[in-house]
Amino acid sequence: MPFGHPDFGRLAPCQCTEKEFEQGRLAKLEQYSNLGPLTRLTFDKLLPRGRSSDPQNQERFAHCLEVARHFAREPKEWLVLSGPSGCGKTHLAAAIANHCLQEGNQVFFMIVPDLLDHLRTTFSPNSDVAYDELFERVRNAPLLVLDDLGSQSSTPWAEEKLFQILNHRFNAELATVVTLRNLEELDARLAAKLQDPAIAQQCELEKPQLPLFQQVGGLSSQFLADKTFETFDTRGMNADEKGRESLQTAWRGARQFAETPENWLVFLGVHGCGKTHLAAAIANHQLRAGRPVFFAVVPDLLDHLRSTFSPESTVTYDSVFEAVKTSPLVILDDLGTERSTPWAQEKLYQILNYRYNALLATVVTVAGFLEGIEGRLSSRLQDPKLSNVIFIHAPDYRSQTRPPEDPRPPRQSRRPR
Repeated sequence: MPFGHPDFGRLAPCQCTEKEFEQGRLAKLEQYSNLGPLTRLTFDKLLPRGRSSDPQNQERFAHCLEVARHFAREPKEWLVLSGPSGCGKTHLAAAIANHCLQEGNQVFFMIVPDLLDHLRTTFSPNSDVAYDELFERVRNAPLLVLDDLGSQSSTPWAEEKLFQILNHRFNAELATVVTLRNLEELDARLAAKLQDPAIAQQCELEKPQLPLFQQVGGLSSQFLADKTFETFDTRGMNADEKGRESLQTAWRGARQFAETPENWLVFLGVHGCGKTHLAAAIANHQLRAGRPVFFAVVPDLLDHLRSTFSPESTVTYDSVFEAVKTSPLVILDDLGTERSTPWAQEKLYQILNYRYNALLATVVTVAGFLEGIEGRLSSRLQDPKLSNVIFIHAPDYRSQTRPPEDPRPPRQSRRPR
């Protein structure tokens, strides 16, 4: 530097030395970060709209990607990334961590089951790191990324350690990224922290894809598969003219509903008159079109919901209940044959009331008349603004039992548009 320059006579590293220093610093940051091979996962290697073929999921992913980029530029508060396995949560979380590393910021990345295993091993006399050292590093990292929260073995000790970590970071307002499948699978205390809008931003990358056909009930899949519009006999078994006309009306109503499932379709009639056949035909038509259906025999559905409270249950109550409430098309077979208890009535009301308010396509079969159905349900099932009620006057195909006369005054069944 020339004489008089502020840097004249000052020792400074050359460019080569600066480069070596920066490389060494980055190597130390990467070692501290615990990312290992995940340093390859960057924003540049992400598909802008994710891997899902569903346009709505593509929109969700693009939004979450933009949120993650913004968070990486300025890591503050919490970012919660949720979605099913394979939707890109880990890649997005690692991309945030790698961006921060390149900016020279400290990051600590841990897969939650591995973290708990590492904490357990610190109690061993042969451990290279003390429990307190690792625990404090996780609790106080400037940016912590916890991957796959909820996949750990759920024990009181594990839940307590995770709560201590997240509660400390919550109170200290330390930047945190968490990936998980579903908040409903978490301990209530953890879920409450992750859902607090004062600090946490939620990003759902994808809605879980339901299987095309979900079934609850004693009817075999083969029995249902055989029930199509082509195999339905509109002549009935010894049906009179009125019965045959009602079968034809029911067939046309079911076929029309199957083409464009919207609003509600309710079939009334004696056991064996063809209600379940038409309901199954609607389900099979949807399956051939690649659209999801939830088919449930009502008494069996209630038993299934009760069984989820057992410690041996492989599914949670919430997952079954939400599937019935929110599926694009639900078929409830044999409503009214369930054992009537306050709990059963409340569950059925919650399901049907949700679908009623959300205008979700629903098919219901009732053995007999609506007068035998609990009042809150009956009023929704026969609301003419939403529901098309069709009474089948044909006898039982099996026993030829004659149907009773419909006590209601005749009305024109129509499907509102």
